[in-house]
Amino acid sequence: MKRPTLLAPRLGARSGERKLSHRGFTLLEVMVSIGIIAMIAVLIYGAFHGMTRSRRNISHLLDRHQQGRAALSRMGRELSSAFISAHLPIGQMQITRQTAFIGTDQGGADRVDFTAFAHRRLARDTHESDQAEISYFGARDPDTGNLDLVRRIDKTIDEDSGRGGIVQVLAENIESLDILYLDPVTGEWLESWDSTQPASQLGRLPAQVWITIMLADGPGGKPVQFETKTALPIQLPLTFAASN
Repeated sequence: MKRPTLLAPRLGARSGERKLSHRGFTLLEVMVSIGIIAMIAVLIYGAFHGMTRSRRNISHLLDRHQQGRAALSRMGRELSSAFISAHLPIGQMQITRQTAFIGTDQGGADRVDFTAFAHRRLARDTHESDQAEISYFGARDPDTGNLDLVRRIDKTIDEDSGRGGIVQVLAENIESLDILYLDPVTGEWLESWDSTQPASQLGRLPAQVWITIMLADGPGGKPVQFETKTALPIQLPLTFAASN
């Protein structure tokens, strides 16, 4: 009976396998790996950059809408408290204050000057009332050149209802400000109003005011429109008591 022959170990083959198992990456493999990593990094950066840009755009649009809504709300609230008074001194030389409601059509940005019960007294023991002169109009920003919607308030009513006081920006970079006035007598919407002139609407206020604001730089670079109609409860001059 023959004994099985023992095979000698294949030292050469094992040595080759050992060499193959310890072989490093080739230059081509390294370059391919770097390219894949670079592509992944670019995709990640693009995704984060797009998210950041979208977030900025959304935040900007929200700010613009907030400006438009806040401006309309304030204008409507203060216009609804507009008034004119029939109480004047007997002598014309004694006139130091005059209530008025004057709306001027100025093309791209209209203007309205009026007296209203809209002043809030913030400090105690101050000689102030709730009456004030208020104006809304468009003004150019000296730095950017953009047209802004501004508000003027003067807590002291004098003979000039369109000057004095403090000017504040309500909405930046507007395209236009259009204001119309509803005549309660004719039922027509008018582009201007003047309660101080006999040839216009002497001693009368409009029944409603229609405000339209176009804000620039909206979605896709297009303007955003905001509008509202505000009723004026006081349409005739106030006469609390007979004049002396």
